[in-house]
Amino acid sequence: MKGLKTGMLAGVVTAALVSIAPNASADTFMTVGTGGVTGVYYPAGGAVCRLVNARRSEHGLRCSVESTGGSVYNANALKRGEMELAIVQSDFQAYAYEGKNGFDEPFPEMRSLFSLHGEPTQLMVRKDAGIKAFEDLKGKRVNIGNPGSGHRVMMELVMGHVGITAKDFSLTSELKSSEQAAALCDNRIDAAFWAAGVPNGSTQEAAATCAIAILPLEGKWVDSFLESNTAYGRDTVTGGIYPGTEKDVPTFGARATVVTRADVDEDAVYQIVKSVFDSLDEFKQLHPALASLEPGNMASGALTAPLHPGAERYYREKGLIK
Repeated sequence: MKGLKTGMLAGVVTAALVSIAPNASADTFMTVGTGGVTGVYYPAGGAVCRLVNARRSEHGLRCSVESTGGSVYNANALKRGEMELAIVQSDFQAYAYEGKNGFDEPFPEMRSLFSLHGEPTQLMVRKDAGIKAFEDLKGKRVNIGNPGSGHRVMMELVMGHVGITAKDFSLTSELKSSEQAAALCDNRIDAAFWAAGVPNGSTQEAAATCAIAILPLEGKWVDSFLESNTAYGRDTVTGGIYPGTEKDVPTFGARATVVTRADVDEDAVYQIVKSVFDSLDEFKQLHPALASLEPGNMASGALTAPLHPGAERYYREKGLIK
């Protein structure tokens, strides 16, 4: 399983890099901020770049992926002008654009391109830890995520809603998502809480290596959390995706989105969107998390920041928006 995942990741990203071999000095460089290499953002960004670079002779764009700390880092780096495109979880797109929940100031120049896969929230625990629900995390060793990451902000939101603080845990770790599978299997933590597209390499690694469970997230606290946090909706971790998870697991989550800034060239953004949507069938085959994408929802679903004019032009041409 791990070998298959690694091979898939290497294939997508290598293809993206091979296709940007230099042949034109006038090329425009575009960097996509993604996430950890074992997650879904990194290969998803590689899939975008693969399709963009395949048409480089037509538009002169050279796309490359950058592994980063995730949504919060990406939104801030995009604002600072350190990258041209970023994959950001839809709730953090809203928070960054509006300037709340960890973002000190609004980012009114943020613009949307399209949404990607759903990202169900997953509470992953060791089976021998005696954890049956989120409330059982008290007194346990819990990874709350690395500072600046999307799942750190999300964990703090949920903890605040439920009334749990880091002091309630016997140990609080700040591991990156790529590090938590090994920590679970090495018995250094009891639980990890995060949102990610499925199948996810880190979760696959843990499920295939040691005895872990993905617990349902449902009940009154979830109902009230969703009422007060409308960037999230109900979701499911489909049974059979991970070893040991045979039945569907109810949960909630957001969506991954691709964003840019208002000052990024309109024609460049148009060509990026065109490269993906004109080859959507191929794009959907580049990672299992992308397989169920639908063009209408990609063009309008889970997008808080206004559409970039380049994206809007393409969608109007294709009748995806009015």
